This record gives sequence, C-alpha cells and structure tokens, in this order.
Amino acid sequence: MENKNTALAKTALIAEAVPNMPWEPKPENCKEIVWRHSTNPIINLHPMPKARSVFNSCVVPWGDGFIGVFRVDSLSMDPNLHLGSSPDGINWTIEEEPISFISADPALGQITVAYDPRLSKIEDKYYITWCNAYYGATIGQAWTTDFKTFHQLENAFLPYNRNGVLFPKKIGGKFAMLSRPMGLGMAVNYGDIFYSESPDLTYWGKHRIVFTRGPLKWERVKIGPGPIPIETTEGWLLLYHGVTDTCDSFVYSMGAAILDIAEPSKVLYRCKFPLMTPEKDYETAGYVGNVVFPTGVIADGATGRLAIYYGAADTYTGIVYANIDEIIAYVKENAWE
Repeated sequence: MENKNTALAKTALIAEAVPNMPWEPKPENCKEIVWRHSTNPIINLHPMPKARSVFNSCVVPWGDGFIGVFRVDSLSMDPNLHLGSSPDGINWTIEEEPISFISADPALGQITVAYDPRLSKIEDKYYITWCNAYYGATIGQAWTTDFKTFHQLENAFLPYNRNGVLFPKKIGGKFAMLSRPMGLGMAVNYGDIFYSESPDLTYWGKHRIVFTRGPLKWERVKIGPGPIPIETTEGWLLLYHGVTDTCDSFVYSMGAAILDIAEPSKVLYRCKFPLMTPEKDYETAGYVGNVVFPTGVIADGATGRLAIYYGAADTYTGIVYANIDEIIAYVKENAWE
C-alpha cells in the first residue's frame, strides 16, 4: 500500500486548469476506475430536426464554457461534422449546418462524408482530424483559431486509414500523429496503432508501430487511438478502443496505455484489462450495439480530473469521469508482463 501511495503522489497532469469542467465525484460504492455521468446520455436521439444521432465527438474549453466538433448523422444516415457550444460541457447547442471548410484544392474540399473527429490545440491553433472520404477512408485535417473559419489541409495519409489523433504538442520539433491503418472497405483484417511524424502537416513519415492487437479477447479484432494523448509526469496516457468478436457481433471497449514522453512509439505500460465495457442500455442497444468509443477528453491540471466523452452504441454521447492518479496506478499495476 505504501508503494501505491507513492506512485499516486508522483502522478500529475501537465495541462491547464479547467475549474468549470463537468465533474461528478465517484459514487460511494463504485469499484470501477471510471464512472458514468449520472444523467447519461448527455446527447440523446434527434437533438436537431434533421439529425438522427450525435456521437464520437470531441470538445475543448473555450471562453467561459466549451466548444466542440461533433459527428452528426443526418436523418438520411450520412455523417458530417458540426460545431457545438456549451456553458457547462453537458448541455450542448449544436449548429444545424455542417462545418464549411476553406480548401485550396476544390476537389479535396468537396467533403461528402466526415466522421469521428478529434480536436487538439497546438500552440495558437486548434487542429481537427477526422475520417474523410477521398476514394476510401483517410484522415482529413483542418485548423482554426476562432471556430468561425476552418482551413482545410491536405489529407494526412493515403486510403485506407482512420482514427487520426494529433498529439497536443510537437515531439522533437515535429507534429506527431497516431493512426490506425485499415484494410479495404469494411474488412476486419486490420487494427493496429501506428505513430507518424511531420514537419508541416503535409508530408508524413517515420511511421512506427506503437502496439498491435493483443492475445486478450477484449481487443483481439482491432484497436485504435481514442482522444488526444494526455501528458502526465509518467508519460503520455493513451486511451484507446479495443474490439472483440462474439457469435453475434462486435464489442467495443475502452483501454489505456502509457507511452514514452520523448518517443511515443515506445510503450511503457499497457493495461491488460479494459477500463470500461458496454453495460448500460444506451451502450448495449442502438444503431450499433455494444459500443463505447472514446474520442474527447477534458483534463484539469489543477486537480488531475478527467472528463472523457464517448460515443455509445453509435447513437448517443456520454461522459465518464476519472482521476489521473487512479488510472495511472491501475495501468501500471495491471500491465502486461
């Protein structure tokens, strides 16, 4: 017990203070590392007249409240990216029209499908990455400084790739991204996490494997990075999704690993067990059942609190809470040998 307390005391978030972040204390009898917001889902079905569902989205502090980029599936089931704002990170107003991107290449700017965004602040810009349709799934990129004008960049990689997640700072003077190269179409002969670097967000290289699917059942089909990596004194905390197959369908859970600060392709610890699996009705039943899919996080550097935004059953948006010291200790205590 003494060693555990020592480890907890050394863990710290390297992040700005967010005193108004959404937060609920851990329930008294809760034994889990993460716990759900009491009124989940925070975004339910049909939040706007032309929207079927909102999920797999990302948020950041903005002014006195919060702002975010949301995956909105229309009534026709076509996904696109919409801007949303909130005074408290829980009650959201989402714009009815999709985000319009300014692109130097008209062909690249003709976005027909966009989904599963991530949002990362690097220096004075906010960068959006998402799954973009360009002769197959690839990673779109854009930046904004005011969430009014959005400048589209080159796609990061060739098809087929998904789950592009930028680190919130340059590594060795280079932009750094995690991604999940994938097989053709919806085939499931894919599923490992890679690390890449770029001097300018146009030319990407030095691709390195971070880790592959493990032998444990909960992540044996595929894995992919979740929210932007969280900087701590123990390393980069990476939340990710792991997928297993059953005789009926797939199950998406949330896992965690700790990566080296200077060389994030090196894994320091990787937890054998998921932090969270689908259990609630809104996670097990929906347009795609049995899915928890983390894509956004708010981290309070003053308290070590985390609010993790996730998609539930490809239908709803939920929040789970955690303390950074508890997650770090749990990952290290239950790391693969």
